Amino acid sequence: MQGEKPRGCTWRSICVTGATSQLATFLLPRLIESGIAVHAFSRNPPVTSTAGVDWYTVDIGSGAGLPVIRAEGLLHLAPIWLLPPRIGDFAALGVGRIVAFSSTSRFTKIHSRYAGERRLAEKLAQAETRFAKECDRYGIGWTVLRPTLIYGGGNDLNVTRIASFVRRFGFFPVAGPANGLRQPVHAADLAAACLAALDSPAALQHGYNLSGGEALTYRNMVAVIFRAQGRTPRIIQLPLFVWRLAAYLSRMSGSGAAINMGMVHRMNEDLVFDNAEARRDLGYAPRAFWP
Repeated sequence: MQGEKPRGCTWRSICVTGATSQLATFLLPRLIESGIAVHAFSRNPPVTSTAGVDWYTVDIGSGAGLPVIRAEGLLHLAPIWLLPPRIGDFAALGVGRIVAFSSTSRFTKIHSRYAGERRLAEKLAQAETRFAKECDRYGIGWTVLRPTLIYGGGNDLNVTRIASFVRRFGFFPVAGPANGLRQPVHAADLAAACLAALDSPAALQHGYNLSGGEALTYRNMVAVIFRAQGRTPRIIQLPLFVWRLAAYLSRMSGSGAAINMGMVHRMNEDLVFDNAEARRDLGYAPRAFWP
């Protein structure tokens, strides 16, 4: 089968791109514990290095040459659209198996009322298609993993930002009832799924949606974040016209990050995905939400 390792054979050498990401925080130690030689690629050197990891400062999106190494597999944690043009370069390093991360945003933002979000969804979908095509061209086994809302590494754009706002102001504003369902997924569970996909013949030439272990409303997710910090939830419900006014004022003032109205609208939209295939093929068992 294309890209499949012989039964009983272990991975000796793996490349990891996006190696300073929150997912890599959990993935790199597991690779080292498994006795795998790890070649970590990132645009910037790590703040703290991981013992047993060979680090290379390289921006794969720039077209720069890759380090002269040998590796059997690649775990791509960087944006998926950076990967298709470099498949041939990784094939030249000996890579015959790739697990790459995309996002469920390719589905949730495709019909967004905001053009920038629709473009992102299209970019993700096109990158997945091109990635699969290039891998097939070089005889490389591929798997695409699409997480929902990631947390656990302390530097995500959702849970961590909510927690920071709560610590600073003691309350959190939501749009309307904020009853849209969410399935936050811990980065450690994604790392486990990544390694399982690497070894699963069923995962070859296949994509999986990786959602968290429970579905809860956006409002309840915020309440859990409050309680995790030992605080009583203080959630303030604001109508959309107040959010629109605040977004307009933030743009006009030029101070701080502009309010993302797409995110505001999605507080009341269900972003729920079935992970049954991942449970079946990868033994995927994500935890319930607790930041």
